[in-house]
Amino acid sequence: MAVDFPNEIKNLRTTMASVREVLDLEKLKKQIVDLEEQSATPDLWDDPDAAQKITSALSRANAENDRVENMDAAIDDLEVLVEMGTEENDADTLAEAERELKKLQKAVGELEVRTLLNGEFDEREAVVTIRAGAGGVDAADFAEMLMRMYLRWAERHGYPTKVMDTSYAEEAGLKSVTFEVNVPYAFGNLSVEAGTHRLVRISPFDNQGRRQTSFAAVEVVPLIETTDTIEIPENELKIDVFRSSGPGGQSVNTTDSAVRMTHIPTGTVVSMQNEKSQIQNRAAALRVMQSRLLLLKKQEEDAQKKELAGDIKASWGDQMRSYVLHPYQMVKDLRTEYEVGNTSGVFDGDIDGFIEAGIRWKRAAARDAE
Repeated sequence: MAVDFPNEIKNLRTTMASVREVLDLEKLKKQIVDLEEQSATPDLWDDPDAAQKITSALSRANAENDRVENMDAAIDDLEVLVEMGTEENDADTLAEAERELKKLQKAVGELEVRTLLNGEFDEREAVVTIRAGAGGVDAADFAEMLMRMYLRWAERHGYPTKVMDTSYAEEAGLKSVTFEVNVPYAFGNLSVEAGTHRLVRISPFDNQGRRQTSFAAVEVVPLIETTDTIEIPENELKIDVFRSSGPGGQSVNTTDSAVRMTHIPTGTVVSMQNEKSQIQNRAAALRVMQSRLLLLKKQEEDAQKKELAGDIKASWGDQMRSYVLHPYQMVKDLRTEYEVGNTSGVFDGDIDGFIEAGIRWKRAAARDAE
């Protein structure tokens, strides 16, 4: 069936108009001018931390502005390409236009999703914790598979990551792992991955080749910032130190440098062992503890609002995705109904479709609750 280029181009322009309105490009351009003035001051690098924040903010703002302007230019180019192909009745040119249209539809869709990330902490970097659940050694192996999936996703996009803590299971896999994704909007994107994940497969650890169902929990919290006011009195923290260890209990550190921090009022526990010293591990643990308590505070506030607003159908604490490797192959999100058959691609980090569908679902659920 022939592509209706005029209508598809019109849809792209309509979506971009909505994107520009949400992003408020005039405000963004003013922000760029202000940041450029700040970055041009002679004493900028007297405070390296402040200078880094200013230059990073300027880089992000310019990238955001350029992305929108380049998208508009690409739509203009597509329109010219279609006109040329139509006037000359050139099938090759029209085929090229169709390929460009598909690329633009995907890119504009991704940009549209980005405008939906307007929650209080969506702009933040993210701290992700994965814990093995029911399922024994298969669950521990599944937790490690999920860690690799998210780290590969970050690698595909060029996002820096840092593994903060790993607790290895005795036979294979991980009891738990905590890592950071250090890029703006990491929390907004990955927050839709929080919940219980389920794996169904023939267990490689069962000598009878039986099918096994295992579970893993994914927690995503926004990374704490220096401007956040999360004060934790020292008498509310219990701090234990222990020796860092690697797979199978093999010692990788001959001193008690690992830190386990417990927030007594809430029972929240954070462990850190991947830094070189106890002081560094303690600082990292405190930062993650503050991040979790920050999100917990926000969730409590949201719960009060929900109680006043009435029941909301969507539940983020329940099982949210199934990874089935036997008797068929499929990964399906149980909230959005988004599914793919390429399970190996998903475990190799190809999860943008799930994240996009999750963001749209979350936004729609929030609108219904208003």
